[in-house]
Amino acid sequence: MTNKPVVTRFAPSPTGFLHVGGARSALFNYLYARQNDGKILLRIEDTDKERNKPEYTQGIISAFTWLGIEFDGTVIQSDNFTVHKTYLEKLIASGHAYISKEKVVEEGQRAEVIRFKNPNTKIVFEDLIKGSVEFDTTELGDFIIAKSLDEPIFHLSNVVDDITMGITHVIRGEEHISNTPRQILIWEAIGEKPRPIYGHIPLLLADNREKISKRKHGEMVAVEYYEKLGYMPQALLNFLVLLGWNPGDNTEMISLDQMIKEFNIAKVQKAGAIFNVEKLQWFNRQYISKLTDKQFIEGAKSFIPKWLDIDGEIFSRMMPLIREKISVFCEISELFGIDIVGTVGELNFVNNLQIYPSQKLLWKKAPDREVTKSHLVECRKMIRELAGKSPTIEIIKSAIWPYAEAHGKGDVLWPLRMSLTGQEKSPDPFTCLYILGIDESLKRIDAAILSLNS
Repeated sequence: MTNKPVVTRFAPSPTGFLHVGGARSALFNYLYARQNDGKILLRIEDTDKERNKPEYTQGIISAFTWLGIEFDGTVIQSDNFTVHKTYLEKLIASGHAYISKEKVVEEGQRAEVIRFKNPNTKIVFEDLIKGSVEFDTTELGDFIIAKSLDEPIFHLSNVVDDITMGITHVIRGEEHISNTPRQILIWEAIGEKPRPIYGHIPLLLADNREKISKRKHGEMVAVEYYEKLGYMPQALLNFLVLLGWNPGDNTEMISLDQMIKEFNIAKVQKAGAIFNVEKLQWFNRQYISKLTDKQFIEGAKSFIPKWLDIDGEIFSRMMPLIREKISVFCEISELFGIDIVGTVGELNFVNNLQIYPSQKLLWKKAPDREVTKSHLVECRKMIRELAGKSPTIEIIKSAIWPYAEAHGKGDVLWPLRMSLTGQEKSPDPFTCLYILGIDESLKRIDAAILSLNS
């Protein structure tokens, strides 16, 4: 095996989306192949005719394109049907398999199936991650490898494709380790030498340490889910590679090129790894913080409301605040929107001043209408003096802050912020003034003063 160029593969079934566990397996295969100057192939195992869908195949390919994992070739398993059948016939002819007529449970009638004749031996293999693994194959019995000569099933097709594709290393999830002894038996019966080197990656687990799955955890296990939410692919890859492996120090931020240089499959842990979404969000925040403004806008634009001009002055003034507040691009929609329970995003005021009763302008510790109005009138005077000067947040604050300190920060700043936003949750009034601009801010303050007169 050491004299053969490394060839790995990732072999998903197109019966659903790309699972994050599958993405991690593909990533480990990719890294191992690249650091050994080898190849990684994508094999679409589409022999489950009832559940396979072309859109799932396309979804898997699209997910890898988004992640930035490039394959050196793609094989469609159903294209190899005649080859599978040829190997099946050879196994029957050599006595390693036989036709058995038996009752098919789901159909309630007798039918012919083809079983592998189990030699009932012990299988020992050296796993790249788990070390020496031994199986007594007696308990497997004579297992089915085809429903008929025209319908080879998983174990046979898998082995034949690995042989014909020249696969040297099978690196896959731990849930497949029970398949390995059957596949080794078939491989040895075919007589192909040598068999591949196996490596079984530990499971991805939820916080309660159960395996994460579509049935129990829904769309959060799909790669496309994170793409739709506006995660950065670099962040997801960085997160996935550290689930079960680390570079041996406290390094957390690691690029794909660095992964290729530093990844060591022998140091992949044997125990399962917790899929912690909060940690993934942390990674994403780090990657977002490194983006240029142009790159940030490119990633954010599908989540920015249509009424907001991304080339306009208001968005330019808001962008530092948005960058500070989000960990994932989808959170931009939350900042500007109103959710199903009526919670208003804290930046929603930019488009529409929320309708509010004048009573809301009154500070809870000093609910006096005349005093509140007088504070707004004074603030208006100070703000009016800034017109035409393009003031920064710091300049706006320095103009109002002394008055607020002298007359009570809550008494002054609460009605000012409410007049600008109509919202109980929003940025501080100085930031709101800066974002809205002096002219729009004066209009909103005038409206608030007028409402206190009624």
